[in-house]
Amino acid sequence: MALVFRRHQKEFLARLDVGALETAIRAAERETTGEIRVAVLPRLRGGLEKAVVHAAERLGMTRTKERNGVLILVDPAHRTFLVWGDTAIHERVGENFWKEVAAAIETRFRAGDFTGGLVHGIEAAGRELAAHFPASR
Repeated sequence: MALVFRRHQKEFLARLDVGALETAIRAAERETTGEIRVAVLPRLRGGLEKAVVHAAERLGMTRTKERNGVLILVDPAHRTFLVWGDTAIHERVGENFWKEVAAAIETRFRAGDFTGGLVHGIEAAGRELAAHFPASR
């Protein structure tokens, strides 16, 4: 079975350094019990807020033991994204944190630095996860 991507998704993925994203996620997750994911979806029908909850559930982000998953969902067809945190991390960092992370990602995206924007979001989420949910040592 072949994977079929819509044009916008395929173009966006081609501009990403997936290895850099994987490295950033591994580094962040070494310091925390939390989980971080980045998902790039094809054209969405309906709102991004509904899609991020569905994607988080599908990826198992809402089944983490401490409810401390973070998902960055990108919709390249609509040139938008959303940073989502599950209930426990959201309670600790609040809405303003997610807005600040999103603003920094957006700045990099507007400059065409998609990998850098996502790495920044991963690192910022990782720092907060490590502060509130440190890895067991």
